[in-house]
Amino acid sequence: MNPYNYENGITDVKSRLKENTPKLLHYEIQFRSALNTGYSENSIVKGEYYQPRVEYKVPLAILVHGMGDHSIIPCKLLARSLLKQGIACFIPYLTIHSKRIPKAMRANMPYLNPDEWLQCYRISVVDIRQIVDWAYGRTELDTQRVAILGISFGGFVSAITMGIDTRIRAGVFIVTGGNSNRISWLSKNNQYRKRYPRTEAVHLEIQSSYARYLEEISEKGFENVTPDNQSFLTDPMTFASYLKRRPVLMINALWDRYIPREAATELWQACGQPSIKWIPAGHTSIWLWYPTIRRGIVAFLKSYLDISSGFC
Repeated sequence: MNPYNYENGITDVKSRLKENTPKLLHYEIQFRSALNTGYSENSIVKGEYYQPRVEYKVPLAILVHGMGDHSIIPCKLLARSLLKQGIACFIPYLTIHSKRIPKAMRANMPYLNPDEWLQCYRISVVDIRQIVDWAYGRTELDTQRVAILGISFGGFVSAITMGIDTRIRAGVFIVTGGNSNRISWLSKNNQYRKRYPRTEAVHLEIQSSYARYLEEISEKGFENVTPDNQSFLTDPMTFASYLKRRPVLMINALWDRYIPREAATELWQACGQPSIKWIPAGHTSIWLWYPTIRRGIVAFLKSYLDISSGFC
């Protein structure tokens, strides 16, 4: 069972030039989604594309925002920083963004039912995979050097996408963890716990079922196992084994109210203990450390995307 499969192909591509300077070209890009979700708002994938003005092929970084429209701000800041290193950037507007969220879901965000959450993840992962498809048609891009950077929900989506799609060479997951059911159990967000109540006995049974599921997919492969709980299909831990020995950087907050340290550590261990940076901050205040985060990301991508120096 793989909800993230889709038919290849990019159609109805449209672009509009928003900015043209000696250093960069900035476009609005859109194309038709490969999925028919039943919501017109999701029929078109939309995003921002930043292209360095150079005469050679450049890497591509896909920057994936989290919950709330404000989460796209650090993506845009990082895009400008990565451009200076000669890295093209694509920022998609996910289905959780106000530009695309279906009216039927808008009133309930971020407290969706399990089917709606699965739909959000499915659309988001396929959106990103289609962006990689789109990149293969761009002569200025080196498709052997594609990276993904995700923030919070975008980090969950990025980890899943990279696990499924080997065309993505490197990944940066910011304020992201694994074992979603444990995250919700340990979360200090009281409103979240009220919206998704369960007893300790139910929690322990879900944890036991998930552990059995992870063991089974390690033996048979993700697509050959049917989960007892569909939330397992949207958990980065499910795909962590596919990220081992691949370039991954995790950046997490020590005092995160939403992604407990235990959840970040569990994902880190499942991914094979890749590079991880702990920032003395909370889930959103982590961006007060933007210069530190930027330097860490730039150094990581320069190393794993074979970038010797910037172009400006």
